[in-house]
Amino acid sequence: MKKFFLGVMCAAALTACNNGANKKDQQFAEERDSLMQVINNKDTQLNEIMGTVNEIQDGFKRINEAEGRITVNDGNMESEASKQMIRENMQYIQDAMAQNRDMISQLKEKVRKSGINADKLQKMVDDLAAQLEAQKTRVQELEAQLAEKDIVIAQQGETISNLNENVNTLSEENKTKSQTVADQDKQIHAAWYVFGTKSELKEQKILQNGDVLKANDFNKDYFTKVDIRYDKEIKLYSKSAKLLTTHPAGSYSLEKDNKGQYVLQITKPETFWSVSKYLVIQVK
Repeated sequence: MKKFFLGVMCAAALTACNNGANKKDQQFAEERDSLMQVINNKDTQLNEIMGTVNEIQDGFKRINEAEGRITVNDGNMESEASKQMIRENMQYIQDAMAQNRDMISQLKEKVRKSGINADKLQKMVDDLAAQLEAQKTRVQELEAQLAEKDIVIAQQGETISNLNENVNTLSEENKTKSQTVADQDKQIHAAWYVFGTKSELKEQKILQNGDVLKANDFNKDYFTKVDIRYDKEIKLYSKSAKLLTTHPAGSYSLEKDNKGQYVLQITKPETFWSVSKYLVIQVK
């Protein structure tokens, strides 16, 4: 009987060990698969990056070949055929440099998004950018030499001198665009309010014959401009207040401060200003 129980216990222990081993094997397999996925993803990103690098280097090679086809000291430069060939090669160089500049920009973005911290990779990108800059300088010198020979290169696209845009100019343009967007945004969310006594409102032609803002000759400068997203409280400095313009009920409330003077609380701005962007309040 003892041998029987001993055998059962051994079998149970062996089963538990096997189950534990199976779980460890499964966990190891999952970790391995996860790691392989990360490696595969990095391999894919690296392959894309290196593919772009190869395209850029091929672009530099083609530009160098085009430069070699332009001989400034050619005795036949006076012929129209020679001038036309030079123009075509220079245009080809311009297009190829513009393409290389765009690919270098894409390469920088790919490296940034990859999350791969590799000093050599970053140095390679910097070297390509420096190579483009050096090539731009050589082509500018070539243009100057051609100008001395009275050969005008037709500019059909982006000029060599503008391949690398001035950072300060771009920065100013971006600031201007951002300011324009901000101004437009403010205008979209702009509203105007005024409060005054009955006589004051009549004087400014805001209230005429018992009607409010019915005529177009009212004094718009008498109103105060607000941003409906942020300006949700208007102090009226009066113990008597009445809204003359139409604004949906439930979108505002008139509350009294500790001096007993009214304060307009706009609780639902979008709803409050949905009927009219002008608010007129009569006080005493």
